[in-house]
Amino acid sequence: MDLHDLSFLVSTLWIGPFWFAMLLRPEAEKTQNLMKGPWLFVGPIAVWLLIFIFDSGSFSSLGNSNLGFVETMAVALSTKSAFTATWAHVVVGDIFVTRWIWKRSLSINIKPWPRRISLFFGVVLMPVGLLLHFLFVNLHLSRKSS
Repeated sequence: MDLHDLSFLVSTLWIGPFWFAMLLRPEAEKTQNLMKGPWLFVGPIAVWLLIFIFDSGSFSSLGNSNLGFVETMAVALSTKSAFTATWAHVVVGDIFVTRWIWKRSLSINIKPWPRRISLFFGVVLMPVGLLLHFLFVNLHLSRKSS
């Protein structure tokens, strides 16, 4: 296992305890406290920053290309460093949106199963989790107003 594999695993596994806390014990005081601090984001952001600092050469091709933007990005992202840094970036975005879904679901008192489905997909396939959350909120609010 090389450094890139380890970085990929760290950024992926880092968010696991936060995600499981939101899924399994959403209203617990420990979960509430865990979600307040910055620890949720520290692991993947640290991975991204370390890769960027120690292997900035992988990103140098972004400004030195005669190719179009998409082709330049494809070449740049084809390196292990760039892929791992991009993955850490995606993980941070996914858990950020998932935390928002969790907070909003609790604040408007969405039932557990729709909340859990949204939270599950919030990390696994964030756009799907976000879409499901909006659908469940719409259903919840329309039932509440009837």
